[in-house]
Amino acid sequence: MSFLNKIFGSSNQENQESNSEPKFYNLTHIEALDAIDNASFERPIVLFKHSTRCSISRFALKQFDDAYHFSDTEMEWYLLDLLNYREVSNAIANRYEVMHQSPQILVIKNGKVVYTASHDAIDASQLKEFVG
Repeated sequence: MSFLNKIFGSSNQENQESNSEPKFYNLTHIEALDAIDNASFERPIVLFKHSTRCSISRFALKQFDDAYHFSDTEMEWYLLDLLNYREVSNAIANRYEVMHQSPQILVIKNGKVVYTASHDAIDASQLKEFVG
């Protein structure tokens, strides 16, 4: 499955059919934030906020995707399409008390943001410090 198909319309079920493990999960509902908080006590969770109309965001996501090499047992990655799910982005800003930016990643651990980066500061290699 191509990278663009992952972003523009594949479901987790399609991801699982083509790969044994999906690289990321689509974040589409505010209610999922409670499950993310709970899961963050077991392993770090990455939230990647992405604007599908922004070339900078597309570039940052491509670089992140290429460099992200963590299994779901080490870390989970959720992708948020800001244009289609702006209310989820607003809920993230309120819940975790972070200013909205795009593109932006947040690392959630034990129910709290422990790291955030945006634009060209997004670097998957920085996530190693949160695993283990």
